[in-house]
Amino acid sequence: MQASGEPVCLRGLISDTTNRRLGGGGRMFEASVTGDGANGLGHGRITCRWFNMPFLSRMLAAGMEVVLYGKVKDVKGRLFIDHPEFEILPEEGDAAHSVHLERVVPIYRNISGIPQRRLRESMYEVLQRPELSAFEWDAPLEGGGSKQDAYRRAHFPEPEEAPRDALRRFAFDEFFRIQMNVLWRKSRHERRAGRVLGRKTELLTRFYQSLPFGFTEAQKRAVREILADMRAPSPMNRLLQGDVGSGKTFVAMSAMLLAVDSGVQTALMAPTQILAEQHFLTFRRWLAPLGVRIALRTGNREDASHLEIEGAPQMIIGTHALLYSGGDFLDLGLIVIDEQHKFGVSQRAMLIDRGTVPDVLVMTATPIPRTLTMTLYGDLDVSLLDEKPEGRGSVVTGVRSNPKQTDVTAFVREQLDAGRQAYLVYPLVEDSDSLKVESATEAFEKWRKRLPGFAVGLIHGKLRPEEKEEVMRRFRDHQIHALVATTVIEVGVDVPNASVMLLHHAERFGLAQLHQLRGRIGRGGHKGYCVLLTDGKNPEALEKLAVLEASSDGFEVAEADLRMRGPGDVLGTRQSGLGGLKFGDFLGDTSLLVDARKLAESVLAADPELSGRHQRLKALIVSEPAATEVFRD
Repeated sequence: MQASGEPVCLRGLISDTTNRRLGGGGRMFEASVTGDGANGLGHGRITCRWFNMPFLSRMLAAGMEVVLYGKVKDVKGRLFIDHPEFEILPEEGDAAHSVHLERVVPIYRNISGIPQRRLRESMYEVLQRPELSAFEWDAPLEGGGSKQDAYRRAHFPEPEEAPRDALRRFAFDEFFRIQMNVLWRKSRHERRAGRVLGRKTELLTRFYQSLPFGFTEAQKRAVREILADMRAPSPMNRLLQGDVGSGKTFVAMSAMLLAVDSGVQTALMAPTQILAEQHFLTFRRWLAPLGVRIALRTGNREDASHLEIEGAPQMIIGTHALLYSGGDFLDLGLIVIDEQHKFGVSQRAMLIDRGTVPDVLVMTATPIPRTLTMTLYGDLDVSLLDEKPEGRGSVVTGVRSNPKQTDVTAFVREQLDAGRQAYLVYPLVEDSDSLKVESATEAFEKWRKRLPGFAVGLIHGKLRPEEKEEVMRRFRDHQIHALVATTVIEVGVDVPNASVMLLHHAERFGLAQLHQLRGRIGRGGHKGYCVLLTDGKNPEALEKLAVLEASSDGFEVAEADLRMRGPGDVLGTRQSGLGGLKFGDFLGDTSLLVDARKLAESVLAADPELSGRHQRLKALIVSEPAATEVFRD
């Protein structure tokens, strides 16, 4: 028997016990345990010590056979276990039953004042009570057994049983509650009287004719789905989901043109000033020639594509400043929310409140696994852009562990000499005393020296908005050749000539974030190169980066991200509303969530008001507080 630092389970006979006094008035109880040769202790001896627990002298005595669990320490050749868990074995012929022996036993989180043994015994006693079956309700899982049986198997499984099967039963109940709520909200939303938009298509037709390229079949399908929603009497509530570069912006333009042609105002809310300004420039470029009046509203800037005498803006693009702007909204009929998961649910509701039952189109460039889509956006209809427009360059992704700086610099110079541009991304703005990670500010000066003859720029979140705008303008105009940046360029930045994405300390970024950053290159016709630089010390980080190296499909990346990090971190629990999930590990179980949704659909189809035989399920529906109250919280 050796001290390994890992907990071990031993069986032996108490040969001697001692109560000792310690300096300072403390006391220690010791029990010497001798092995029987049939377990890890062999015929050796180990001493168990409990400090300031003298009452144990009335429980443990020489001659008792015990099972011990704890960490073994070697002190000058003697083996000790301090404060082991123990169980006294019954004497031969004693029929006494113990919930702690010869079975799989639960280990609970520490609760102040309640020992593990007592907590385990109390839980076992509760699970034997017949009234536990009162917890049974109308959400049975096929083959999952009763709720009472699932409780028992989760806490005290038989050796051949897997506790995870019982936990899956409870995950089903939790998913069922979620689906009941999202489908309840969806049905209530569909009953609201909206306005019929999209009858006129003159602006949309002119827009299509002005484009030098055609829409993909996926874009056309999404526009048809949106058009059908806008023409329906109930308000649209749709999610437009697509990978980076799939053309969501042009689909949003189409929807907003249909609304403008119907005589109502439209608004697009983006999570960052850079993205809002990027949208404003893109919309102004393509739509101002059609006579559409477009305005920009952010916390630091207001701009317009038209003179004030021409009338109020028909399209208003901005950040969360739109939630608090004054009299801009005259008749808001359509709201587009970009990168919805970066806003709180309440912020979305606040903007919706600015109009009179407006149509809502939510966009995200972050690929979301199917299970999360059904959970987070289960009350929305979904349009999926699963094609990329022609003219996009391919992107090669490679992982490089501790490459020579001279080789990295030579590669960047080669691309700049060919007329391309590069992003050089770092995780921190400034140096940190606690992290040995190079910052963007520190690296900026180094890259200026490494790339003589080329203009090197710097952008990060601490710059003033006007400074960031100026840097991006110069980069778009090819006045800056290499841009040292933080993740402020993660979303919405569109520079078609940029073909290099160099990600330093790539292990410090999340998979979805890395995929978004990779989406900033290859947007023109040139081949792109995404290089993930890492120190190679963390095997899990290398596994994560290998996913990106192997796949350019954002949905494959998202599924891998879900498996590796779990659902709570994929989108952020606070924004996504997943913070309260007790069984979030099962969000990767697509069939379980599909079954829960089917059951919720059948319940609401049979009893839409939950006033009949499903009346008890009405307690599952969570009424949503006013948007302003949620936002204030």
